[in-house]
Amino acid sequence: MTIHFIGAGPGAPDLITLRAKAILAASPVCLYAGSLVPPEVLSHCPPDARLVDTAGLSLDEILAELIVADRAGQDVARLCSGDPAIFSAMAEQMRRLDAAAVAYDVTPGVPAFAAAAAALNRELTVPGVSQSVVLTRTAERATAMPAGEDLSTLGASGATLVLHLAVQRTAAVVAELVPHYGSDCPVAVVAYASRPDEVILRGTLADIEDQVQQAGISRTAVIVVGKVLAAAGFPDSYLYSSSRDRTAH
Repeated sequence: MTIHFIGAGPGAPDLITLRAKAILAASPVCLYAGSLVPPEVLSHCPPDARLVDTAGLSLDEILAELIVADRAGQDVARLCSGDPAIFSAMAEQMRRLDAAAVAYDVTPGVPAFAAAAAALNRELTVPGVSQSVVLTRTAERATAMPAGEDLSTLGASGATLVLHLAVQRTAAVVAELVPHYGSDCPVAVVAYASRPDEVILRGTLADIEDQVQQAGISRTAVIVVGKVLAAAGFPDSYLYSSSRDRTAH
């Protein structure tokens, strides 16, 4: 039997992969975080599937559920919000499954930052403006950030920043980034990307904190910072440039 780590996507039930849908439909057990995965996504599960909300469970309790199902000969769909490769706590679960000799695989999903960019109708890598995207978070109420990954250090690059799990600390984020990006740098906050209750805020580092407070956004949101959000008049990509030598390999 196999534990299937599945990217549940940003929330919309039709923003999961065909592979994820097929695995969900064939798995008699599904573990999901009820605080992050909308119930509509669970509609892909069999009607008689055992659904386990992990929101109130510890890591050890979650692993116990996975191992019990595996020992009973049942495949398990382990839903992770967005994509399992980013801030999913999948690594520590895999480590314990390895120790228990339990097989697993991974099905990617649409990450929150991609859904946010789609909601904004923006490319995060614009020629001549920014060709790098930094995915990060803040450390309050979470595991400490490794040395060199604080916002002041990352912000020095001037790259497009996407912050997860940080909207409750918008004021602190602004204070750390203004010295590098300037108070007039474009910022967007996207909450519940792809869902019916999606909220999009657009502003600058000077006013985004007030907007977040007025909108009452405190969770399930990403903050996007960078000049790409207002980029105009930039050069075309070299890939499609008429000056490119298309005979070169």
